[in-house]
Amino acid sequence: MNAFDMALDHRDWDDIRLQLDAEGYALLPGLLGEGLARELAQRALGSTPWRGALGASDLLYFDTGLPALLEQLRDALYRRLAVIANDWSETLGSARRYPPALVDFLELNRDAGQTRAQSHLSWLGAGDHVLLHQRDEGEQVFPMQVVAVLSEPGVDFQGGEFVMTEQRPRMQSRPMVLPLGLGDVAVIATSVRPFLGASGHYRVNLKHAISRVHEGERIGLELSFHDAPDMLGGAVRGQ
Repeated sequence: MNAFDMALDHRDWDDIRLQLDAEGYALLPGLLGEGLARELAQRALGSTPWRGALGASDLLYFDTGLPALLEQLRDALYRRLAVIANDWSETLGSARRYPPALVDFLELNRDAGQTRAQSHLSWLGAGDHVLLHQRDEGEQVFPMQVVAVLSEPGVDFQGGEFVMTEQRPRMQSRPMVLPLGLGDVAVIATSVRPFLGASGHYRVNLKHAISRVHEGERIGLELSFHDAPDMLGGAVRGQ
């Protein structure tokens, strides 16, 4: 048990699962709360992460390890999402199964040569954006990840919406805008999820992005449950 377990236990996980199955994302409004979101932003910004770029933005990776509160959040969410991840694998006919504890899944990452951290902050100022992308490199990929906004839309920044696209076979991409406020968290599909069509379940492909910031500064958080292969240097596959 950690600081986030009680808060997560009070969430409706049947509804969260329904959202993930229907849309490829689930909103957890106010999970961090305004005070904790701003505290996490300040703690995280005081670290010394690796700096990279994806589009017109700065991405700050936690190569030296997540701050303790973020590690607790990631661990608590993984334990609940692993059940859904295993059901998705079974639905799609995959033999892959995810262990119930994050520490054991990360051990599988290390065995597969995946040690490059993917969890990061994004700093976006006026005119900045993050391109559509996926974080699915490597043998060990968890099918969900977590995003949050650590500054307040409409107050600290204008624009900067979190956007997802879903591509179904022989169909136009479906855009989705997630209504994230300060302290809200969303669980999103990493790259693929099962979709129930007329002939049964099949895979649909998803990407995510952040639209252009018009004013102010947007600080965002992206938590990944798997690491990237060393040879890729933490790269992501964009559009």
